[in-house]
Amino acid sequence: MSNAPITEAEARVAPASAFPQNSDANFRLRVCAVWGTLFVLFVFFFLSFDLKFDFIVEKFPYLAGLTLTRDGFIQGAALTLFVCFFAIIASIILGLISALGRLSKSAVFYGISTFYTSFFRGTPLLVQIFLIYLGLPQLGPVPAAIPSGIIALSLNYGAYLSEIFRAGIVSVPKGQVEAGASLGLHHWVVMWRIVLPQAIRVAIPPTGSQFIAMLKDSSLISVMGVWEIMFLAQSFGRTAYRYIEMLTTAAVIYWILSIGFEIIQARLEAHYGKGFRERH
Repeated sequence: MSNAPITEAEARVAPASAFPQNSDANFRLRVCAVWGTLFVLFVFFFLSFDLKFDFIVEKFPYLAGLTLTRDGFIQGAALTLFVCFFAIIASIILGLISALGRLSKSAVFYGISTFYTSFFRGTPLLVQIFLIYLGLPQLGPVPAAIPSGIIALSLNYGAYLSEIFRAGIVSVPKGQVEAGASLGLHHWVVMWRIVLPQAIRVAIPPTGSQFIAMLKDSSLISVMGVWEIMFLAQSFGRTAYRYIEMLTTAAVIYWILSIGFEIIQARLEAHYGKGFRERH
């Protein structure tokens, strides 16, 4: 099975790295110089707003999630990561189930999957948050703000991941499936042991991008009063009339968290791309 030809979809997805492959030290140095220059310009741009740094230092521990709320619960960046962690797990499960439904020959399974992806990709995330948080109480259940945010993010991003996972599964050559079947393996064993490991490498880059987008879209749950980064930034900025300080701090925290997600994505791409590099 290892001698099967590489498909065009596989060839387009190479493991990501900080610099292009085969780049020399001079090229990398120039890239670092460009980054350094842009970062300095970025800093000078925000310094032009006459920021009050003592106010930023005072409020930073709250936005960064280094302190707990009065009730002893996490807040700020810690709460944002808490919400995203559970939303990522749930969205992966929903996305995989929905992707298998899109590839299913069952009319019921296929219909449910396509309806799900169509609705949650076709309506705004903010509307979905309100439908869950404000709509469900009219039917009986009264969900709390944080579970509502996790559910909304999971359902929304699960729909997008469904298409990504489906594309990854389809990119695996049919010869791989036929080879597994010729060995007498059950269909689900072939899917779990042969197809999915190869599909993961193709799906990781767009999946990582979706999780970074989820990290930023988690700011929308601030409309429910969840004490995440954006809610605290708006609250502190409103009380002291120092919006720029708080919004800038929030932007930097989101940026740092996104870089962390990018590093994890690069590590996963490198891990699952080992076989691809060895064959090339």
